[in-house]
Amino acid sequence: MFNFIDWLASTSGSIALRESLYMYPWIESAHVLFITIFFGTLLFVDLRLTGYGFKNLSISQMNAKILPLTLIGFLFMIITGLLLFYALPVRNYQNLFFRIKLFLMLLAGLNAWYFHRTMNRQSKAWDKNSFIPFRMKVSATISLVLWGLVILSGRMIAYNWFDCDKQPQSELVNFLISCTVDPEIYEYLNGI
Repeated sequence: MFNFIDWLASTSGSIALRESLYMYPWIESAHVLFITIFFGTLLFVDLRLTGYGFKNLSISQMNAKILPLTLIGFLFMIITGLLLFYALPVRNYQNLFFRIKLFLMLLAGLNAWYFHRTMNRQSKAWDKNSFIPFRMKVSATISLVLWGLVILSGRMIAYNWFDCDKQPQSELVNFLISCTVDPEIYEYLNGI
């Protein structure tokens, strides 16, 4: 996998994006904007489902109005995120916080799949009697927590204390970030 990532970093598009004076910051700013749109709209629905906000609004009507914005925010958040990865593929690939972010996004995606599968079948009944099943409240709470942690871990990518060039560090950390260190160099650095 690292060979592909290394090749990706050497492509002309990656180099141009990485060395661009304005493009990378613009993409990064757009990424933050779309995260805000995505998470902000998700917050409305999840707070409504947990029962902590917007109790007077119909769940199905709220979802019909907000879901398109959520999907637009998600789509452009993913596109800009992929561009940010493309600009610095080696650094991101070997970044512990980036890997944590991807894992949390996978969990959040599975939670969203379960949530929407259940909600699409039952939300009209919830609108009629204002009863939201406990498991849906739990799923909405998990969604808020997971996406909050995704944002936090994404922010921590810039402050990576575990880069491969920062040795010595534990063998576990080196394993988690796919960092290969020559054993002789590792022993020498540990002896310093």
